[in-house]
Amino acid sequence: MKELMRRLMSRPAIALEMLVGSLFVNVMAMASPLFVMQVLNRYVGQGVDATLFTLTSGVLVAIIFEFAFRQSRMSLARGISVGPDEATALHGFEALTRAKVQALDQTPPETRKEIINGTTAIETAYNASNITTILDAPFSLLFIFVLYILEPMLAYVVTFFVVGVFLVGVISALRLQDKTQELQGASGVGSALLGTVTREGDTVRSFNAGEFLRKGWREHIVQTQKMRRDVSGSQGFVQTVTQSANGLMSVAVVAVGATLVVLGEMDVGAMIGGNILAARALQPITKLAQLGSAFAKARQSLELFKKLSTVELEADSGSALRAYSGRLEFRDAAFAYPGSTVPMFESLDLNLKPGSVLVVTGDNGTGKSTMARLLLGLLDPVRGQVLIDGLDMKQISPEWWRRQVIFLPQEPALLNATIEENLRINNPEMDGARLNQVVDQCGLRKFLDESPDGFETMVTDNGWRLSEGIRRRIALGRALSTDGMIAIIDEPTESLDADGCRAVHQILGSMAAQGKTIIVMSHDRNIVKGPHLLLDLNIKPVPNIEQAGIQPAPETGKPQAVEHPTSTPISVPAAVPVAVSKQSPKPANPTPESANPIAEIADFIPDIPPVVPPAIHDVSDELGVEGIQSRFSVQKKKPAKKRKPRNGNGKKATTPKRVAKK
Repeated sequence: MKELMRRLMSRPAIALEMLVGSLFVNVMAMASPLFVMQVLNRYVGQGVDATLFTLTSGVLVAIIFEFAFRQSRMSLARGISVGPDEATALHGFEALTRAKVQALDQTPPETRKEIINGTTAIETAYNASNITTILDAPFSLLFIFVLYILEPMLAYVVTFFVVGVFLVGVISALRLQDKTQELQGASGVGSALLGTVTREGDTVRSFNAGEFLRKGWREHIVQTQKMRRDVSGSQGFVQTVTQSANGLMSVAVVAVGATLVVLGEMDVGAMIGGNILAARALQPITKLAQLGSAFAKARQSLELFKKLSTVELEADSGSALRAYSGRLEFRDAAFAYPGSTVPMFESLDLNLKPGSVLVVTGDNGTGKSTMARLLLGLLDPVRGQVLIDGLDMKQISPEWWRRQVIFLPQEPALLNATIEENLRINNPEMDGARLNQVVDQCGLRKFLDESPDGFETMVTDNGWRLSEGIRRRIALGRALSTDGMIAIIDEPTESLDADGCRAVHQILGSMAAQGKTIIVMSHDRNIVKGPHLLLDLNIKPVPNIEQAGIQPAPETGKPQAVEHPTSTPISVPAAVPVAVSKQSPKPANPTPESANPIAEIADFIPDIPPVVPPAIHDVSDELGVEGIQSRFSVQKKKPAKKRKPRNGNGKKATTPKRVAKK
């Protein structure tokens, strides 16, 4: 009832009108029993037709007014509920989209889904019909008061039944509260099982997991059906009690009234009218008692929403730099997940100047992806600072910062929208020319040309129905749309074919030539051949930081690029303007199949002096674009001219190219 009072107090004028309307509705409802009493006592005894006409006209007018007041009150009740229902749903979804990931991760995904679905239970409980039922309940006392004036003994009988039915409803609602909570938790388990079956069909069949899931589903169904039977049984008990109470009360009222008629203390008309008044008094209490289950579900949903509202939200405002240079600094930073006994890292001091390249390496579970989330501002360090051009990331607007980052996660998810909407999501103002450039850069052109709807192709199931390579290409295009000065790439060539990896190599080379800061997360510490900084998360708790890819020349003592001893260079096709290497030794007689152009990222980094301060490691950017391009470029051979296929008329066939509208 607290929620109902909150809703009524939020609109006091409407609440007052509803109370006045309820008073008039219940006063008009007395017209029918009074009409019966007057007809039996006056018309039946005297037989005057004018009396019957007058009484009938009066009761018809009263019934019309009662109908009008009920409709007006119902409309007002809908106005009371619409605003709070919309606010609850919007606030819950906003909390899910704006809550800090670190805090939101403490709530299982199934529970989050049940929280949003709980809006339906709240809307059902506090709909207009139920609100008017609650407002009618106190007016039962009005009918009991009229009965008391008519005959006190009848009022006592009706009061006994009204109180009894009300207590049954309250006790049932309290019992249903715990059962509803258990049923809601079980529904989350069922949602998880259904999600696995519907989205991971290949896995279920490929690994014969059907029996395992069917066993879990059987246990879930048995458990939930038992809970539903308990809830349904409680509801059925209340319904049976209320129906029986109506019948018993009618019998009791007639029996007592007949006795009083025989004793001469009451006439027949008063007895029948009293029976109608008794039914009117019990009717709203009966309806209220049957609403226990609906209010129990709503109460549980409101408690979940209340917990969600306490989750810390990301800032919707903050500082924004006029131009971000690409500088990034960790200052005594540390991070550990809640409840973890070992930190991911601590006492991390690292200063990346614009144009620097950092490789974050480590085994599975050492925190590479966590580092990417930390850099993006999705997680906060437990100690220390992350500085953006000297400004603490906590002071920066999250929305602005994420538009400065070219971010490709290891397992990217897409939105259930068109491909174009996915590509534009972080840069809605991107024009058509830039959109087509992004499509060509990430190698999506062929896929779009082969898709019937092109850019309007819908992505479903957050992209999990697409091949992983295509999904990563779309995610790469989404990342490139920001054209930021820092790139955070988690496992850059994972799940990509040779063409996709060539595109990644070219993109990274282009970024290096433009002086962008590049951070690559990879389990392969030798993924970059050129001079770069290496952050090894295998070393705990303070990660190891070293410069890789350079060593002093034997004669001059100046730094020079070196090959990693575990990597052996392989031949690179002329179409790929990068030098790459492969970790496994080169076979004696390599074949075209053994030459893999995607094993390593290119040597696209400029020469970097190996000067490292003792506390904070720096990567300088002394070489200009010419030095970058000279290290990145390789000699290209002129490709052989291919003959275009001809159509049936002997003319050259053309391949349509799908472009985005400007």
